[in-house]
Amino acid sequence: MPDDRVLADLAHWNTPTIYNGWEAMTSAERTSLRCNREPVVDYLPEAGSIVGYAVTLVIEPTNPRWPRELPDAPEAYRAYVAAGPGPKVVVVQDLDRVTLGSFWGEVNSNVHRALGCVGAITDGAIRDLDEVRAMGFKHLARRLCVGHAYAHPVRWGVPVEVFGVEVRPGDLIHADQHGFLVIPEEDVAGLAEATAFLDGAERETVIGVAAGHRGTPEEALPKLGDARRRFKEMVARRFGGRGEP
Repeated sequence: MPDDRVLADLAHWNTPTIYNGWEAMTSAERTSLRCNREPVVDYLPEAGSIVGYAVTLVIEPTNPRWPRELPDAPEAYRAYVAAGPGPKVVVVQDLDRVTLGSFWGEVNSNVHRALGCVGAITDGAIRDLDEVRAMGFKHLARRLCVGHAYAHPVRWGVPVEVFGVEVRPGDLIHADQHGFLVIPEEDVAGLAEATAFLDGAERETVIGVAAGHRGTPEEALPKLGDARRRFKEMVARRFGGRGEP
């Protein structure tokens, strides 16, 4: 597993920039990346990016049978979360088609932070927005809601599907206001370095030329074309032509 320094380096960048680095370095097809396929809202965008290992949970707030049938589930679920390596991101699949209740609010956000979690992703809802924002706990969710209904642990430590993508326990997740992505295990080691290189190359070439241009649009075209060629050459030399961001 990557050490804390590697995770901190990844958290320095926003999620699209991490994608750029991955796209350049990976041998995988770029459309194979596991990232949200549906809109998701970041309710603490000013906190920047989070990086952590997925712990997973399934809930069904409209179903009153779960607290009766699984009375010990909350304690068992919390023990599962506590046992995982940190930092952790909780990924919650809500089985309800219409969101009636939220697992996330002031209480559970504080509990999960104490268990080593830095944020949560749920295709359901969150509540107590002012309180969870004040504590700095990151939430990516579909919407807000008022109550919690029967937001009770149903299954945990299993693959879940949220926002059109499967997330498995232990997957490394990078998330911010743009959405989230699951970083392939084989690409973790060199990803921060690749991301820094791509960002620097863009600023040295296309971004630098475009930002500094003071002439006419017609005069900008050849400069931008030359900058683009230099960028592609830098990427090809560094990554062997595998990626063309």
